[in-house]
Amino acid sequence: MDFPTTCPQCAHVNRAEFADSSVHDLRCARCGARYCVLVRKQKFEVLFDLGTRALMDGYAREAVASFAAALERFFEFYVRAFTLEQAAGRERPFEDALSALEGTWRHVSSQSERQLGMFALAYLLREGREPDFLTPKGLGTDFRNRVIHRGALPTRAEVDAYAAGVFTLIDRLLTELGAGAAHAELVQEQTFAAHVRGLPDGVTVVFEEHPGMFRARRFGTLSPIPKPAKAQLQAAQSASGVNDARAFQQALFERALEERGSLLRAFKTAP
Repeated sequence: MDFPTTCPQCAHVNRAEFADSSVHDLRCARCGARYCVLVRKQKFEVLFDLGTRALMDGYAREAVASFAAALERFFEFYVRAFTLEQAAGRERPFEDALSALEGTWRHVSSQSERQLGMFALAYLLREGREPDFLTPKGLGTDFRNRVIHRGALPTRAEVDAYAAGVFTLIDRLLTELGAGAAHAELVQEQTFAAHVRGLPDGVTVVFEEHPGMFRARRFGTLSPIPKPAKAQLQAAQSASGVNDARAFQQALFERALEERGSLLRAFKTAP
């Protein structure tokens, strides 16, 4: 998947493919100028936005795969944020903490169940309570497995509901992390700084923050949606038979999509 980027020399719009590192070394197709685009966006954000764009374009199965991957990468992001936050609280050197974290993560990097276990422990230690949302229902595991592993063809409504659940969970955990998220984001900034130091003279560096669903919630203009109290949810569900917790998730997702959906579509469209 690619995205548009404007040459800082001649303003020609070039297109670049998303790189795993969020670092993009480019040469303008019109004037030949070299420039480097650094995208301030975490992997889980990129994956979720790709899922959103696939969903808007009618690619339901592809959207599910991206949403599922986004959730897994967010759990990794949470573990990293918590670990580095704890190290900062103990005034441990950042580089030492990051090195230990990278070495430990290598033991679980290819095993999603172990990664989930690390996240569960990190959540318990940080919040002091059980991560009771880590259930097949809470994670949409059965639906995900039917689509990804058994080739089921989901309806748009099913994918909307799954996307809303993933979005709401990540949004909740990001809110709980608060300023703690900055510790993991600092890793990306260090990667950018190291790359910039190695660039030759004459290369213009451009930092970009692309439109994204979680950027809408953290930095957007839409007013927040208050979550009903548990007693209110239970009373409403008993009266109407409708799962209002699910309705809240859907409303939250749709509000973010309202703000960023058109931007994400334009972001994808070829000039």
